Amino acid sequence: MSALFEPYSLRSLTFPNRVWMAPMCQYTADAFGPNAGVARDWHFAHYSARAIGGAGLILLEATAVSPEGRISPGDLGIWNDTQAEELRRLTAFLKERGTVPGIQIAHAGRKASTKRPWHGSGYADAEEAWQTVAPSAVAFDDRHPTPTELTVEQIKEIVGQFADAARRALAAGFEVLEVHGAHGYLIHEFLSPHSNHRTDAYGGSFDNRVRFALEVVDAVRAVWPEDLPVFFRVSATDWLSENADDAREGWTADQTVALARELRAHGVDLLDVSTGGLVPDAVIPVGPGFQVPFASRVKDEAGLPAAVAGLITEPEQAEKIVAAGEADAVLLGRELLRDPHWAHRAADALGAAKRVPAQYGRAF
Repeated sequence: MSALFEPYSLRSLTFPNRVWMAPMCQYTADAFGPNAGVARDWHFAHYSARAIGGAGLILLEATAVSPEGRISPGDLGIWNDTQAEELRRLTAFLKERGTVPGIQIAHAGRKASTKRPWHGSGYADAEEAWQTVAPSAVAFDDRHPTPTELTVEQIKEIVGQFADAARRALAAGFEVLEVHGAHGYLIHEFLSPHSNHRTDAYGGSFDNRVRFALEVVDAVRAVWPEDLPVFFRVSATDWLSENADDAREGWTADQTVALARELRAHGVDLLDVSTGGLVPDAVIPVGPGFQVPFASRVKDEAGLPAAVAGLITEPEQAEKIVAAGEADAVLLGRELLRDPHWAHRAADALGAAKRVPAQYGRAF
């Protein structure tokens, strides 16, 4: 049997296969008014198509825990009950199709308040922009303004916002909760010495820089059911310290392994492994499966299950990653944008059984 299409269990939950959809923002919610951050017909059609296509888990795009935590004015949110209620129709449909519904909750920190990608890059236009916050008053680049440094009281407030978002996600019917700690957003900004210049209990040493991440995980785990899994997405390296030609200090793969051990002790069930995103000019050796070695290290050295994304496009490539034990699942991003039925085609290529709706049976 294909390893990629073997079921996989965490706590009480069983995923039908190891073909999972990575979080990918759609930037399509209303920016203001009573429906700000609320999922629209686009979101229902987009995610439902991938469930029909056989994905075993769908992780909803980065969903903001507060209005200020949005990457762009068009991001989904889960800071109020209207947003959560609108997602119930989607989670019910995903479950009906045999797909596990998951959601990534996030705060964008200094990379918030940006334009939607098709409107250009950099900070949002004045009528839609807001003041960003971060561990330290250090801008992401010259197209982003300097963020306001968070006070300890504000940090505690954001921890509470993550917990409130987790409660709403559960009420909305999600079965996997992922904390976004990657790609240069707020939690990652605390982790990395490149963006965290604090001198209090949230900066300096490794233990201090991971404090916010662990407080968020503890707050989420306290309200999330014991029988359902919590994931954490990490950028396993900033591609700074591990680049001999770059003198800047950043978050490293060794620190990711150390964090993974801590996360495991705090109730995280799986590390969703990515890399980069903290600095705009890091040199990243992009290639097929280039992030797989980082996931493998987490599994081998921290004993924490891991899933991995990053230029995984071919069924045989994905099969090899899972069969070799380098990761427990693969997360597909752009490939699922191109082909919602990738899981069905992969099952055919690997000689595995597939879950095809009766309405589509004539096509497969």
